Amino acid sequence: MSKMEADVSSLNDLIRRNATAVPRYTSYPTAPHFHPGVTRSDYAGWLQELPASSRLSLYMHVPFCDTLCWFCGCTTKITQRYEPVHAYLGALVKEIAAIGTLVPSDARVSGIHWGGGSPTLLSPKDIGVLAEATRKAFKLAEDCEFAIEVDPRGLDAARMDALARAGLTRVSIGVQDFDPEVQQAINRLQSFEETRAAVEGFRARGVRSLNIDALYGLPYQTEARLFSTLEQVVALKPDRVALFGYAHVPWMKRHQSMINESALPDVIARYHQAEKAAAFLTSHGYERIGIDHFALPTDPMAVACRAGTLKRNFQGYTVDPADALIGLGASSIGSLPQGYVQNPTATARYIWSVESGGVATEKGVRLSEEDTLRRAVIEKLMCDLTFSRSALGALGEWDAVRSALNDEAREIIASDRDGFIVETDDGFKVTEKGRPFLRTVAARFDAYLAANKARHSVAV
Repeated sequence: MSKMEADVSSLNDLIRRNATAVPRYTSYPTAPHFHPGVTRSDYAGWLQELPASSRLSLYMHVPFCDTLCWFCGCTTKITQRYEPVHAYLGALVKEIAAIGTLVPSDARVSGIHWGGGSPTLLSPKDIGVLAEATRKAFKLAEDCEFAIEVDPRGLDAARMDALARAGLTRVSIGVQDFDPEVQQAINRLQSFEETRAAVEGFRARGVRSLNIDALYGLPYQTEARLFSTLEQVVALKPDRVALFGYAHVPWMKRHQSMINESALPDVIARYHQAEKAAAFLTSHGYERIGIDHFALPTDPMAVACRAGTLKRNFQGYTVDPADALIGLGASSIGSLPQGYVQNPTATARYIWSVESGGVATEKGVRLSEEDTLRRAVIEKLMCDLTFSRSALGALGEWDAVRSALNDEAREIIASDRDGFIVETDDGFKVTEKGRPFLRTVAARFDAYLAANKARHSVAV
């Protein structure tokens, strides 16, 4: 075997050993550990306990699409009629009003995010209704960011006008891949031209920030096809690019079984797609953020990453300074200092819950002292690629938990045989070689994972 062949074999072995199935760590404890022991009254109490000066972030879920994308891992409902959307909106407005009465009167909303599904499916009139309901129930900070996930397919001028009037400041446009064969394989046919029209339409209406979401690891996707997509993406000059690995989890999302598994890249191919795509984006002026985001140097996300103030929540990486994330709508998750809450996933049950009590909480988890510290450690790792003893020491007086975490950090350093970790005076830092496996490193601090029966996507 030549040296080159030996190096390839060694790298492939490294990938296979470390590309284990682990959570994405947009929360800790992760969603499979939520349970019905956290009730509506618990959530109402948590909201009322927030300090008067709290900063809030609102996530509103619109779980409707008019076509089913087979790759999708979100909570969605396909409809060809608008009546179910309008009925759902009525319940969402009621929930917004109910939650607004529970938060401190001086709290300010620093961020609003409409996700889905396809929130751009809302009619222009209902876009205004939802925006007005939010302003009526909450006090918005002057610099409040209002972001929305956009499906360019079928997007019209009237909806863009309505969003602009509602105060939209950032759009997140789903692209996935522009190659026709890949699009056919995931049932999402979307041309570059209609994507560009959406970009230009929002910019013409004063939207100051734009990011594009792309995927690697899709069926029939190759490095060449991914690069072709990214060339078209950077031509649109987005401020941020999110490059997510396709999570093939048909045991959770049954519609993914419609994807031809034999056409999916294996873990070795996924690794090379991700790393070469990252090199492509950084060569075009984007800075690498965490595991799957890229931002221009002047973008607030890149600035926050350099400053060590980047955060992570259920939408991924964020610069939102909020003290609490309030989830509104079916399946939405809220994150508060006391713990997590989640609404019912089924739209019918969600509507019933709102109609019967305003607050729709179905399950959640209350954070223990240990959970709070481990959450902080995992978030710091996922955002800054570091474990810091001093940062851990500033979080509380829970000496036994802190001691256990420091012991685990020393074990991670001692057991590293792949060059993923470099020891520092204050702990350790994950290297660029280790970055693709950051979720695997973070999983070492997950006290629930060994007993967790949930199945996860691979870490690459």
